[in-house]
Amino acid sequence: MVEFASGVKGIALNLENENVGIVVFGSDTAIKEGDLVKRTGSIVDVPAGKAMLGRVVDAWGVPIDGKGALSDHERRRVEVKAPGIIERKSVHEPMQTGLKAVDSLVPIGRGQRELIIGDRQTGKTAIAIDTILNQKELNEKGTENEKLYCVYVAIGQKRSTVAQLVQILSEANALEYSILVAATASDPAPLQFLAPYSGCAMGEFFRDNGMHALIIYDDLSKQAVAYRQMSLLLRRPPGREAFPGDVFYLHSRLLERAR
Repeated sequence: MVEFASGVKGIALNLENENVGIVVFGSDTAIKEGDLVKRTGSIVDVPAGKAMLGRVVDAWGVPIDGKGALSDHERRRVEVKAPGIIERKSVHEPMQTGLKAVDSLVPIGRGQRELIIGDRQTGKTAIAIDTILNQKELNEKGTENEKLYCVYVAIGQKRSTVAQLVQILSEANALEYSILVAATASDPAPLQFLAPYSGCAMGEFFRDNGMHALIIYDDLSKQAVAYRQMSLLLRRPPGREAFPGDVFYLHSRLLERAR
């Protein structure tokens, strides 16, 4: 990570002999020619812990819900290596969505990944939200090791849509076991690129402490578009539909962290 004289932070993605390609996490209007740029000596990390539950945060993990600062939490790197084959356990425990069609025809296990695909306005987000809402009854009855904490990552969505989602979860008292990570359409592309990794790091806290977590990325196609925008600005060679060649690795290194 690097920091500009104005306080805006960025991350170096291109390291060449005579120049460095940096993407900016914030407003680029505050950056001027000749400004001093310094290394922070740290890798991008975000807060994680039970203090995050019930909060709406941005891609940095900073609360944007007006409820004040986070209390007790730890810091976790957003980019970590996916667990190897030996460390993994076979999927053996079901994850109840509460939707009969899903649980009976295409059951999902804890530690599994599932793609929800379909045309616009066909109810993809509705399935994800209903799954979060249906965990309330199970979480009230279950022990700490049986509970399923939920992390919802909104990528490139409208602010009004995110606000509506927060209201739905609040009215159903489902926000108490959920974390919302929002990188809306008005946020810079680097934040939309970072948000899924931040949400994954927050979910890994529960996994590493003997608990279970459900992470919903809505949706990863917008992250790919944001990454394309960044790559083109960094003058990386474009491929099909102007996407960079490593766009598949962008998602595989994220999704392989599930176990």
